[in-house]
Amino acid sequence: MDKIIKSISHSGAFRAYVLDSTETVKLAQEKHNTLSSSTVALGRTLIANQILAANQKGDSKITVKVIGNSSFGHIISVADTKGHVKGYIQNAGVDIKKTATGEVLVGPFMGNGHFVTIIDYGTGNPYTSTTPLITGEIGEDFAYYLTESEQTPSAVGLNVLLDEQDKVKVAGGFMLQVLPGASEEEIARYEKRLQKMPAISALLESDDHIDALLDAIYGDEPYKRLSEDALSFQCDCSTERFEAALMTLPTADLQIMINEDRGAEIICQFCGTKYHFNQTDLEGIINDKA
Repeated sequence: MDKIIKSISHSGAFRAYVLDSTETVKLAQEKHNTLSSSTVALGRTLIANQILAANQKGDSKITVKVIGNSSFGHIISVADTKGHVKGYIQNAGVDIKKTATGEVLVGPFMGNGHFVTIIDYGTGNPYTSTTPLITGEIGEDFAYYLTESEQTPSAVGLNVLLDEQDKVKVAGGFMLQVLPGASEEEIARYEKRLQKMPAISALLESDDHIDALLDAIYGDEPYKRLSEDALSFQCDCSTERFEAALMTLPTADLQIMINEDRGAEIICQFCGTKYHFNQTDLEGIINDKA
């Protein structure tokens, strides 16, 4: 089961979130049939949104859009405060690796663009923030967003590792934030530790990468685990939601669907589920609109 661990240093000057998002990203790959680079890019975006959602309260919904102008196109993710996340990538077929090492490439194929967050508190006035993509690697872009938009100095590491068949092997990451009251001495200690931290890919390959991440972040400094919450890929699409969407179409458009196709098929962008509406269904919607 995927999970996120929230922790805080005993001094109260730093907090860290560490995540195991393996099953989340595995299911996303299966739903969208993504190839290697697209799998890693989508997975990193889902993990970033899981972190962002864990930082919200109430029944907020958080949309993250990684908008690039290169091979991937746009990556869209929606998460809630209950640990659920869904998402898709416009181009699921990017599959590019370094010849010498086999490392999956992401940043060069995101291009220029923006990291956009929309936080819907349910009040009708969502908060939107946009920051530029710095590297296109998504983790660094997310850290830049947190520092610039939320005014909270943050370090972020997130990644998706694939097996020899390019299937998701492990996925996860961390976020470390400096809280008000942190002394310069404490900040210097954490910065030094971050500089010496093993690569996120090496930490994820540990037998227990949750503990490996926490040990790398805190070192010998005491800290407290605050909570452990479940995470999952879960889409909230349904026949009723798409029926309501069809209700918004002009009657003439619905009639064309009946005349030409004897029905309609709608595919959810977020999870790939197909919804079929036959001629009788569409005629019923037309009657309901009358």
